[in-house]
Amino acid sequence: MTDQEKYQAVINNDANYDGVFFYAVKSTGIFCRPSCKSKIPNAENLLYFDTAEEAIAAGFRPCKRCRSDLLAYEPMKEIAAQMKDMIDAMFRESSEMNTKLRKVGLSQSRMVDVFKVTYGVTPKGYADSLRLQEAEKLLKETDDEVIDIALSVGFGSLSAFYRFFKGQKGVSPSVYRKQNRTNK
Repeated sequence: MTDQEKYQAVINNDANYDGVFFYAVKSTGIFCRPSCKSKIPNAENLLYFDTAEEAIAAGFRPCKRCRSDLLAYEPMKEIAAQMKDMIDAMFRESSEMNTKLRKVGLSQSRMVDVFKVTYGVTPKGYADSLRLQEAEKLLKETDDEVIDIALSVGFGSLSAFYRFFKGQKGVSPSVYRKQNRTNK
Protein backbone atom coordinates (compact mmCIF):
# COMPACT_ATOMS: atom_id res chain seq x y z
CA MET A 1 0.00 0.00 0.00
CA THR A 2 1.45 3.36 -1.00
CA ASP A 3 1.61 6.42 1.22
CA GLN A 4 -0.90 8.11 -1.10
CA GLU A 5 -3.36 5.21 -0.61
CA LYS A 6 -2.84 5.42 3.13
CA TYR A 7 -3.42 9.17 3.10
CA GLN A 8 -6.63 8.64 1.12
CA ALA A 9 -7.79 6.18 3.82
CA VAL A 10 -7.02 8.85 6.47
CA ILE A 11 -8.94 11.51 4.55
CA ASN A 12 -11.92 9.14 4.21
CA ASN A 13 -11.74 7.99 7.86
CA ASP A 14 -11.81 4.47 6.45
CA ALA A 15 -12.29 1.95 9.29
CA ASN A 16 -11.40 -0.88 6.89
CA TYR A 17 -7.74 0.07 7.39
CA ASP A 18 -7.83 0.15 11.19
CA GLY A 19 -5.21 -2.31 12.36
CA VAL A 20 -3.60 -2.39 8.90
CA PHE A 21 -1.60 0.76 9.60
CA PHE A 22 -1.42 3.75 11.94
CA TYR A 23 -0.51 7.30 11.08
CA ALA A 24 1.44 9.73 13.23
CA VAL A 25 1.36 13.50 12.97
CA LYS A 26 4.82 14.99 13.38
CA SER A 27 3.53 18.41 14.47
CA THR A 28 1.41 17.04 17.36
CA GLY A 29 3.36 13.92 18.37
CA ILE A 30 0.16 11.85 18.26
CA PHE A 31 -0.64 8.68 16.32
CA CYS A 32 -4.12 7.61 15.19
CA ARG A 33 -6.09 4.95 13.42
CA PRO A 34 -7.17 5.67 9.83
CA SER A 35 -10.80 5.97 11.00
CA CYS A 36 -10.03 8.73 13.53
CA LYS A 37 -12.43 11.66 13.22
CA SER A 38 -9.82 14.24 14.22
CA LYS A 39 -8.83 17.09 11.90
CA ILE A 40 -7.27 15.87 8.66
CA PRO A 41 -3.53 16.53 8.89
CA ASN A 42 -1.35 17.73 6.02
CA ALA A 43 0.21 14.83 4.13
CA GLU A 44 3.73 16.18 4.64
CA ASN A 45 3.27 15.98 8.44
CA LEU A 46 2.47 12.25 8.44
CA LEU A 47 4.46 9.13 9.14
CA TYR A 48 2.96 5.66 8.76
CA PHE A 49 3.50 2.65 11.00
CA ASP A 50 2.41 -0.97 10.75
CA THR A 51 1.73 -1.29 14.48
CA ALA A 52 0.90 0.91 17.45
CA GLU A 53 4.05 -0.36 19.16
CA GLU A 54 6.19 0.99 16.32
CA ALA A 55 4.56 4.41 16.64
CA ILE A 56 5.11 4.44 20.41
CA ALA A 57 8.73 3.33 19.96
CA ALA A 58 9.21 6.25 17.55
CA GLY A 59 8.09 8.64 20.32
CA PHE A 60 4.44 9.24 19.40
CA ARG A 61 1.64 9.03 21.92
CA PRO A 62 -1.80 7.48 21.29
CA CYS A 63 -4.74 9.65 20.29
CA LYS A 64 -7.30 10.12 23.06
CA ARG A 65 -10.15 10.27 20.55
CA CYS A 66 -9.64 7.03 18.62
CA ARG A 67 -7.64 5.24 21.34
CA SER A 68 -5.09 4.01 18.86
CA ASP A 69 -3.26 2.20 21.66
CA LEU A 70 -6.13 -0.23 22.20
CA LEU A 71 -6.77 -3.20 19.96
CA ALA A 72 -10.45 -2.32 19.75
CA TYR A 73 -11.99 0.77 21.22
CA GLU A 74 -15.75 0.68 21.19
CA PRO A 75 -16.96 2.83 24.06
CA MET A 76 -20.66 2.35 23.29
CA LYS A 77 -20.29 -1.43 23.46
CA GLU A 78 -18.47 -0.99 26.76
CA ILE A 79 -21.33 1.16 28.07
CA ALA A 80 -23.88 -1.40 26.85
CA ALA A 81 -21.95 -4.18 28.59
CA GLN A 82 -21.85 -2.11 31.78
CA MET A 83 -25.62 -1.61 31.55
CA LYS A 84 -26.15 -5.35 30.94
CA ASP A 85 -24.07 -6.21 34.00
CA MET A 86 -26.17 -3.82 36.10
CA ILE A 87 -29.41 -5.34 34.80
CA ASP A 88 -28.12 -8.89 35.38
CA ALA A 89 -27.30 -8.02 38.97
CA MET A 90 -30.36 -5.90 39.78
CA PHE A 91 -33.32 -6.97 37.61
CA ARG A 92 -35.21 -7.94 40.77
CA GLU A 93 -35.01 -4.37 42.16
CA SER A 94 -36.49 -2.22 39.37
CA SER A 95 -36.25 1.16 41.07
CA GLU A 96 -32.69 0.62 42.29
CA MET A 97 -31.69 -0.69 38.87
CA ASN A 98 -33.20 2.36 37.14
CA THR A 99 -31.39 4.69 39.56
CA LYS A 100 -28.07 3.00 38.78
CA LEU A 101 -28.72 3.08 35.04
CA ARG A 102 -29.38 6.83 35.17
CA LYS A 103 -25.81 7.25 36.43
CA VAL A 104 -24.36 5.77 33.22
CA GLY A 105 -24.18 9.28 31.79
CA LEU A 106 -26.44 8.94 28.77
CA SER A 107 -29.96 10.18 28.20
CA GLN A 108 -32.74 7.60 28.55
CA SER A 109 -33.30 7.41 24.79
CA ARG A 110 -29.57 7.16 24.03
CA MET A 111 -29.20 4.36 26.59
CA VAL A 112 -32.02 2.44 24.94
CA ASP A 113 -30.48 2.96 21.49
CA VAL A 114 -26.99 1.87 22.56
CA PHE A 115 -28.30 -1.22 24.36
CA LYS A 116 -30.59 -2.19 21.50
CA VAL A 117 -27.85 -1.84 18.87
CA THR A 118 -25.53 -4.02 20.94
CA TYR A 119 -27.98 -6.68 22.19
CA GLY A 120 -30.99 -6.44 19.88
CA VAL A 121 -33.40 -5.68 22.71
CA THR A 122 -34.19 -2.71 24.95
CA PRO A 123 -32.90 -2.66 28.54
CA LYS A 124 -36.49 -3.10 29.78
CA GLY A 125 -37.05 -6.00 27.38
CA TYR A 126 -33.84 -7.63 28.60
CA ALA A 127 -34.76 -7.13 32.27
CA ASP A 128 -38.25 -8.51 31.57
CA SER A 129 -36.76 -11.62 29.97
CA LEU A 130 -34.62 -12.18 33.08
CA ARG A 131 -37.66 -11.72 35.32
CA LEU A 132 -39.64 -14.17 33.23
CA GLN A 133 -36.88 -16.79 33.27
CA GLU A 134 -36.51 -16.49 37.03
CA ALA A 135 -40.28 -16.66 37.56
CA GLU A 136 -40.56 -19.77 35.37
CA LYS A 137 -37.76 -21.44 37.31
CA LEU A 138 -39.30 -20.61 40.68
CA LEU A 139 -42.76 -21.75 39.58
CA LYS A 140 -41.34 -25.08 38.39
CA GLU A 141 -38.94 -25.76 41.24
CA THR A 142 -40.42 -24.28 44.42
CA ASP A 143 -43.59 -24.24 46.44
CA ASP A 144 -43.32 -20.47 46.97
CA GLU A 145 -46.57 -18.55 46.78
CA VAL A 146 -47.12 -16.80 43.46
CA ILE A 147 -47.16 -13.42 45.20
CA ASP A 148 -43.77 -14.14 46.78
CA ILE A 149 -42.38 -15.09 43.37
CA ALA A 150 -43.84 -11.93 41.82
CA LEU A 151 -42.19 -9.75 44.46
CA SER A 152 -38.88 -11.65 44.33
CA VAL A 153 -38.51 -11.14 40.57
CA GLY A 154 -39.16 -7.41 40.74
CA PHE A 155 -42.88 -6.84 40.37
CA GLY A 156 -44.58 -4.41 42.70
CA SER A 157 -47.96 -6.11 42.58
CA LEU A 158 -49.48 -9.49 41.92
CA SER A 159 -51.79 -8.10 39.23
CA ALA A 160 -48.86 -6.62 37.29
CA PHE A 161 -47.05 -9.95 37.49
CA TYR A 162 -50.13 -11.89 36.32
CA ARG A 163 -50.65 -9.53 33.36
CA PHE A 164 -47.00 -9.72 32.37
CA PHE A 165 -46.70 -13.48 32.81
CA LYS A 166 -49.92 -14.29 30.98
CA GLY A 167 -48.95 -11.90 28.18
CA GLN A 168 -45.62 -13.67 27.76
CA LYS A 169 -46.60 -17.29 28.32
CA GLY A 170 -50.30 -17.34 27.40
CA VAL A 171 -51.29 -18.85 30.74
CA SER A 172 -51.44 -17.64 34.32
CA PRO A 173 -48.53 -18.42 36.66
CA SER A 174 -50.67 -20.99 38.52
CA VAL A 175 -51.58 -22.85 35.33
CA TYR A 176 -47.96 -22.67 34.16
CA ARG A 177 -46.86 -24.20 37.47
CA LYS A 178 -49.34 -27.08 37.14
CA GLN A 179 -48.31 -27.78 33.55
CA ASN A 180 -44.55 -27.56 34.13
CA ARG A 181 -44.00 -28.74 37.68
CA THR A 182 -40.76 -30.69 38.13
CA ASN A 183 -40.92 -33.61 40.53
CA LYS A 184 -39.39 -32.91 43.88
